[in-house]
Amino acid sequence: MEPGYRLRLYLLTALVLVGFGTLLSRLYEFQIERKDYFLQLVPGNRNVTIREPGIRGEITDRNDIPLARNLRRYEVSFNLDEIRQAYMAQHAEEPKKESIVTEKGLPRSHTEKDIVAIVNEGTIERLRKLGLAKNYRASNLKTHYITHGGLIPFSYRADLTYEEFSKFAEHNLDLPGVYLSLRPQRQYPYGALASHELGYLKQWEKGDVPESATRKYDHYIGDDKGIAGVEATMDDFLRGPEGKKTVVKDEKGRTIKVSDYIKPGVGANVKLTIDAPVQYLLENTLRHAGRAAGIVMDVNTGEVLAMASVPDFDPNDFFPSITQKNLDDYKANKLSPLSNRAISRFTPGSTMKIPTAISGALEGMANKRFNCNGYVMYGNAKVGCWIYNMHGGSHGNQNLSEAIQHSCNPYFNTLANSIGWEKMVTGCSMVSIGRQTGIELPKEDPGILPGSRAWRAMFPTATMTQHEVAGLSIGQGTSMATPLQMCAVAATVANGGKYYKPRIVKEAVTVDGKVVVEDVPKLQVDLIQSGIKPEDFELIRKGMRMSANEPGGTSGKIKLPDILIAAKSGTAQTSDFGKKSNNSWIISFAPYDHPKYAVCVMVQNGASGGGVAGPLANLIYRGLFARDNKGIRLPLKPQTKVPGYIGELVKTIEISPEMIAAVEAGDTDPTPAAISSAAYAPPVDPATEEAGETGEEAGDLTNAIQPPPVSDVTPAPTITPEVDAEGSVIPKAVPVKDP
Repeated sequence: MEPGYRLRLYLLTALVLVGFGTLLSRLYEFQIERKDYFLQLVPGNRNVTIREPGIRGEITDRNDIPLARNLRRYEVSFNLDEIRQAYMAQHAEEPKKESIVTEKGLPRSHTEKDIVAIVNEGTIERLRKLGLAKNYRASNLKTHYITHGGLIPFSYRADLTYEEFSKFAEHNLDLPGVYLSLRPQRQYPYGALASHELGYLKQWEKGDVPESATRKYDHYIGDDKGIAGVEATMDDFLRGPEGKKTVVKDEKGRTIKVSDYIKPGVGANVKLTIDAPVQYLLENTLRHAGRAAGIVMDVNTGEVLAMASVPDFDPNDFFPSITQKNLDDYKANKLSPLSNRAISRFTPGSTMKIPTAISGALEGMANKRFNCNGYVMYGNAKVGCWIYNMHGGSHGNQNLSEAIQHSCNPYFNTLANSIGWEKMVTGCSMVSIGRQTGIELPKEDPGILPGSRAWRAMFPTATMTQHEVAGLSIGQGTSMATPLQMCAVAATVANGGKYYKPRIVKEAVTVDGKVVVEDVPKLQVDLIQSGIKPEDFELIRKGMRMSANEPGGTSGKIKLPDILIAAKSGTAQTSDFGKKSNNSWIISFAPYDHPKYAVCVMVQNGASGGGVAGPLANLIYRGLFARDNKGIRLPLKPQTKVPGYIGELVKTIEISPEMIAAVEAGDTDPTPAAISSAAYAPPVDPATEEAGETGEEAGDLTNAIQPPPVSDVTPAPTITPEVDAEGSVIPKAVPVKDP
């Protein structure tokens, strides 16, 4: 064969192969890659697959009183791709919008599809004629379309009344790309009650959509998620299984029928250990103070029956979205209403003497006597006893029970340094000082235990001197603890040495009856088995009983006439917005012989534990035992949020006979006037103070530190979008002057 002929044959073969290759590649593009696009152009029916979110489970108190439930919410959403296609089927050209953008520092003209104009002209205008349109934020719609197209629906309205829902349903088939859905609306029926424990939700975000969803669904609706409180920690249990349905539409985008519908499932119901009427009692009692935290715990199980923090918030404010003004108001409040003080760290003051006593008893030191000369010198530093600081006095030679009764600083300074800081760290750690308790709440602070590994990492150049150990023994220096930790300590002393893990979730059960979280108390430490003799441990219990019931005790204002209470007060020196201040504490349990409850109260900017926190705990016990022993039914009502207040150091809180009578009769809702008069009561007279009942037990300010500010850092909630100019589709009414 001639070379020229062979070359032409090769060229012809190559051209045929290239042609076939091009044809095959185009066939692949049209039949495989762009199949869905061309199917949409062909007149005929098509299927739209929609993902529906699961239904969130309810949260109840221990007696099945609903604390978080679901109401009906009627929502209208747009599939922007379908709206655009319906528009283009009736219009020859797509509206464009020109804008000036900056590229490499230079202004340039930019032309883009005007999806807002399409929606306003093709959909919103029809809704306006039906009286169903509402102003919206057009810039959000534009960004949504550019980012997600039609996969993720744009939520247009979630505030429909039933009448509007009915009108939408009547005309929905004639509105391409407009979807009407019935979704659960989270509601907290008791308002601010247990707000820090319940938490709140936020709407699902576009970043929550898994990559696989783009292949599986044409229309994706995600799940709301918990971002605070139990709503966050139990989120995986509360979320229900997703649903799925297929909507058949004609060539004009009108709905023909729904097929292959799998209904969304319901998540597990979560039962809390909270007793709602007791929670109401605790919250209203703490509102006598401007900033406070309190816990009521079952000493035999570790169950938290009530936990409160003042100021507080209303979780209903956050869902489905919170207005910018409302969020700004929360953030502007210097008292941090979104922070749960019950699990935040504060200087514990003399309540830390109980963990010190436990540490000493573990080392066989419970029967040691130490002398109080009024103060102890550590080099040039003096750690004084409260009685020395106030009167120049001393407690003399004491045993452990007497030292707890008198809240004697030198006794515990000497005890702690006798056993050494390593033994102090070991003993305090056994009752969860310096580590999280593990309660089912987010952002629990572990506190600070001087000498621990975490402390050494926090203060790498510090050493455990005798002065630092002395500060630890009386809850000053760098030591810090949470009210929950200290309440758990009181519960451990009450039941004879068993440390139960504090818990706020009692159980979680699915709709088909499967228990996914069991109701089982979790015993973590038995101090008797760990080495404390029962008779030595009883000395600690006895000291707390003497502190509340015998002359010279610092917790006398907590005692009741017919119930024997054991308690330990504490007054921690700190600063408050740059001013010298105290935090007042009391930890307690009752009844003494057959303990049932442990109660901890912490008040910021309170002069003394005995004089400020003690009366509040007294009122809590009166309500509890009025119910238990007299059959009084504690009330439960929707709770309004309180912002707290900043004022002068509260010298004492005086509970009037009228308030006592009201609580014991079942009225636990004090009036604002009663709260004001109690919180701003004048100081007690010197004679009462001399008996030690006000708990003025703080030592020298040389050990005082300012606690780190309480942080309100939480995941950002969903903010209600503000209407912009392009989204203002409803004409404003123009006032007409009278003739």
